[in-house]
Amino acid sequence: METVKTLILGGGPAGFTAAIYAARANLSPVVYEGIQPGGQLTTTTVVENFPGFPGGVDANTLMDSMRQQAAGFGADVRRGTATAVDLGTRPFHVTIDGETEILAQTLIIATGAQARYLGLPSEEKFKGAGVSACATCDGFFYRKRTVAVVGGGDTACEEALYLAGLAKKVYMIVRRDVFRASKIMQDKVFKTDNIEVLWNCNTQEVLGDAMGVTGARLLRKDGTVFDIAIDGFFLAIGHTPASALFAPWLELDDNGYILTQGKSAQTSVPGVFAAGDVQDPRYRQAVTAAASGCMAARDAEKFLLENNI
Repeated sequence: METVKTLILGGGPAGFTAAIYAARANLSPVVYEGIQPGGQLTTTTVVENFPGFPGGVDANTLMDSMRQQAAGFGADVRRGTATAVDLGTRPFHVTIDGETEILAQTLIIATGAQARYLGLPSEEKFKGAGVSACATCDGFFYRKRTVAVVGGGDTACEEALYLAGLAKKVYMIVRRDVFRASKIMQDKVFKTDNIEVLWNCNTQEVLGDAMGVTGARLLRKDGTVFDIAIDGFFLAIGHTPASALFAPWLELDDNGYILTQGKSAQTSVPGVFAAGDVQDPRYRQAVTAAASGCMAARDAEKFLLENNI
């Protein structure tokens, strides 16, 4: 059984930034990349809002660079996913892929969150080619074009309003006859001229060709089936944080996000830290994930020093 000073679970912007800082602090971090090496960012194509890349950067290239930078400073980056944890005593006991056992003096959880999709084969087909779950990430590509946003909550309204500032027209596809969003968000949507709400509608199929999304086929509650012409299809029906494994040990909010204390990455268990989308229900951006990864590594370093480990 291997014992490490700092174990990092997750290979996205939060995990690799934590690894860079932890390695530079001589914490000899071990990183397990998880089920999606590179994190959720790799589901998009070009990242245009990450600082330092005025022409944008390919998402996989960005994550490969972070991985290489972490490894270059001495982080031990490995493939594998945590399948069991015991955070009841320290060192913390973590099992990787059901067989490799690690004892960790500090643990940084950067396992991310997955956007919820409708589960349509056509939706999967056009991911990265017109289907997106992040308007802030991909909205710029749809300037002066027509897009649709699926959802009726605050997040959907926020995404639609953001896209309305870029796109020519925004459809909101809402399965009920009312919004779930707060009144103030509803009012903003209703006052925005280029947003059209399609009530009582479910998406049957995302339409497209070799170039990407061209439309969506909708089913209205009364049985009417109709198509809309769009260039982009945005999901805004929520995210699921990858926190279930830690639920018996850590405090989570009502939606499963790991709670951290104050302006730190410290969780409810001393020596366990959380970074990135697994603890961030609001921003969910690569740059904020990276920043929280830095915080987690610095907090882990301080914890080890204070406990003479």
